[in-house]
Amino acid sequence: MTRPPLYTRRPFLAGLLRQLPLLVVLLTVGTGLLMVTFEHWRRGLVVVGLALVGGGLLRLLLPLRRVGFLAVRSRPVDVVLLVGVGVLLTAFALAIPGA
Repeated sequence: MTRPPLYTRRPFLAGLLRQLPLLVVLLTVGTGLLMVTFEHWRRGLVVVGLALVGGGLLRLLLPLRRVGFLAVRSRPVDVVLLVGVGVLLTAFALAIPGA
């Protein structure tokens, strides 16, 4: 006898697992923003930028059924926007002269 799929047995758990990539990206962005709040702005912005690059890589590598709400537009548009903004933010944070 085969078991029914997870989304019919436990729909809440299946939905939560589907959103795990987005949760990872949001927690990393939140960590970077906390670093900015506590006056480590350069490191914090680098963490936020790398989180966006990681989100873009997750969007590129994961299949559509596993990526959850990281899939907003088409895959190429999502990847270019996430990676592009992440790289620009990281580059700006590292290019501004520090005190």
